[in-house]
Amino acid sequence: MKFADKMTQARKDKGLSRSELGEKLGTSSAVVGRYERAEMAPSIEVAAKIARELDVSLDYLAGNSPLAVKDTKMISRLEGIAAMPEQARDQVLHVIDALIFKAKFDGHLA
Repeated sequence: MKFADKMTQARKDKGLSRSELGEKLGTSSAVVGRYERAEMAPSIEVAAKIARELDVSLDYLAGNSPLAVKDTKMISRLEGIAAMPEQARDQVLHVIDALIFKAKFDGHLA
């Protein structure tokens, strides 16, 4: 999926109109429409602002991540884990892996 398609989907998922997103970005709905139709590409600064307003990562919009993390608490937790020393990070990830495995085994995850 391209930036324009991901941006459009994220905007719709958030329940924003082009006008509402344009207002948050300090631009017009026409410019948002041009981004969404891939007629124009935003600067990196504007793309980052779009990502913030839509609660997705810039990596997601750019196509570098298939996951649209919209939970800011989850992002904060991931940042905290990433900042840990390697041994502590490995321990936390081991616990998370075990919990994910259990949830799958119990039928709570597909």
